[in-house]
Amino acid sequence: MSLLSDLINLNLSETTDKIIAEYIWIGGSGMDMRSKARTLPGPVSDPSELPKWNYDGSSTGQAPGEDSEVIIYPQAIFRDPFRRGNNILVMCDAYTPAGDPIPTNKRHAAAKVFSHPDVVAEVPWYGIEQEYTLLQKDVKWPIGWPVGGFPGPQGPYYCGVGADKSFGRDVVDSHYKACVYAGINISGINGEVMPGQWEFQVGPAVGISAGDELWVARYILERITEIAGVVLSFDPKPIQGDWNGAGAHTNYSTKSMREDGGYEIIKKAIEKLGLRHKQHIAAYGEGNDRRLTGRHETADINTFLWGVANRGASIRVGRDTEKQGKGYFEDRRPASNMDPYVVTSMIAETTILWEP
Repeated sequence: MSLLSDLINLNLSETTDKIIAEYIWIGGSGMDMRSKARTLPGPVSDPSELPKWNYDGSSTGQAPGEDSEVIIYPQAIFRDPFRRGNNILVMCDAYTPAGDPIPTNKRHAAAKVFSHPDVVAEVPWYGIEQEYTLLQKDVKWPIGWPVGGFPGPQGPYYCGVGADKSFGRDVVDSHYKACVYAGINISGINGEVMPGQWEFQVGPAVGISAGDELWVARYILERITEIAGVVLSFDPKPIQGDWNGAGAHTNYSTKSMREDGGYEIIKKAIEKLGLRHKQHIAAYGEGNDRRLTGRHETADINTFLWGVANRGASIRVGRDTEKQGKGYFEDRRPASNMDPYVVTSMIAETTILWEP
């Protein structure tokens, strides 16, 4: 008699050319990820080869019951680390049957920015540092924390090692390898300042692919925490008090910034970001005011300032960038629950297309 694990791990390519495609999309809250699978006749290498599909938008808060059909368009393909073989994960965005993007489809507007000739010419690179917290399933309290109580103060946990300092490494390492397998350009992981909190980094990724890759990395993490029986939180301040919040620091550079003389371009870009600080903050994630207090390695939400190697600034420029006179900078304002399509395209739009 086969075990369940034997059946889950069946290698379909031994008996058929058919593959399974898991279509992924973003639900009505803007943070809930949804997915469903379909069988395709054979391997696929480009999203244009995939059929559009539909789902019941009234069940995701994205359409009324009397006109509930939402159409999903395949946009990016990744290898499926769960089913493996030739099976794939497909990142989609959502449209009405008439072909208009639904209000929660942030990818459509981002794609317009990234396809603008001036933006294309600048080849914008992004590196996104996604922080998140792992919670105990039934009590929604960070893993490794005593139920109803608190661990020792912050200090030993950041990049820490040991059973009393590092909680959830099996989940984190599984996610790391699964993302590499999927073809996501995941560039690293580390334990964060608050115990039970971790970070992974995606990038460098060019343009719209940064959003696609981060969303699929989030999906894979959600699936792995499902298997592990822990709850994934992207709340920017999961525990009130003297504990670090969770952000999604976004590192950014353009072709001009990476070339000789780029430091002057960087300073002009930062100046533009300062002029639109309020607009960016409004789009950088729900509940960010609970995180951006001016403490715990953040700038105050109402204050815009930048500095070299300053983790208390809105924008941090690295020592290497200053020394070499070119490179990148880090926008430290985005919250952990930000939409990467919104943040990456807004940074490009402000720094490349917008004229004050």
